[in-house]
Amino acid sequence: MLRKAVLVFGLVLVFHSICSSFAADAPQTGKVWRIGYIANSQPTTPDTQRIWDAFRQALQERGYIEGSNIVFEKRYLEGKPERAPDFASELVRLRVDLIVAAANPATVAAKEATSSIPIVMVSVADPVGAGLVKSLARPGANLTGIANFPQDLIPKRLELLRSVLPQASRVAFIRCLKCAALDPPATESARMNGWVSAPQNLGLTLAFVDLSSPQSLDDATAAVLRARPDAVFLALNPVNFFLRTQLADFAIRERLPMFAFAPEQATAGSLMTYGINYRDMWREAAVYVDKILKGAKPADLPIEQPTKFELTFNLKTAKALGLTIPKELLLRADEVIQ
Repeated sequence: MLRKAVLVFGLVLVFHSICSSFAADAPQTGKVWRIGYIANSQPTTPDTQRIWDAFRQALQERGYIEGSNIVFEKRYLEGKPERAPDFASELVRLRVDLIVAAANPATVAAKEATSSIPIVMVSVADPVGAGLVKSLARPGANLTGIANFPQDLIPKRLELLRSVLPQASRVAFIRCLKCAALDPPATESARMNGWVSAPQNLGLTLAFVDLSSPQSLDDATAAVLRARPDAVFLALNPVNFFLRTQLADFAIRERLPMFAFAPEQATAGSLMTYGINYRDMWREAAVYVDKILKGAKPADLPIEQPTKFELTFNLKTAKALGLTIPKELLLRADEVIQ
């Protein structure tokens, strides 16, 4: 009888342990989490919708259902990085449980708006150099997430450009001075040093053009034409991404090969892109959100860096420009848009 009682008691303990484990891994029942969300643009196109769906589905896999136990306070910059500080302050006033911030303008604004609400950053260029965190291994304070180091890819992107356009000598480089102004001088200096040294090594000359808002698109494209370039290169920033379709249309109309950083820009019409997969990055952002909502401290969660970079070509654009992409490059591509 005693042996049977001990056995039953042991089974109860095991059952209790298993239940406790499941409880620890599941979101709090009855709790509705309120998440602030600052992104560049609304998911109004199939490619941006896929990015949002990747984030939402990754949260669903972890038990978070939008409208049920998690709600989003969504704010979109729509190509206007100067909106970020007001959006961040508004989310703090709403007392959200966590803020998800995409790219540098939104993340810098969120960090300046709160030192207590956890922040998950997505695709932030050099967060240590930007003064946002102490280190990638131990960020400290209330911020963690996924970093991006676009300056490290500058030589590779220009080498690819040279492979496609071996006779090119002058490239128009479209950047956003308003976006750069949100970064500390050291970060912008490192980025610009990469854009000065890498082209020189390949015999290329850059003509810098500023595009800091949708309203300045006409002025920027006019400046590009005055520079008489052989190609156009887009810097990594929210404005260029937001205007990806308009910029690609301009480049095709003027028969200028355009090179960019995100696969979504190739879908929009850029000739070639080389960079991170944003859907993968947002899926990883959901992992950070889950860990923090379960009690982890952002200060103790190491910041991740992308390890996979994708090469995409748009052959429809190549045909419109009368260009032939070398076969060896097409074989290396992760995606070829017909």
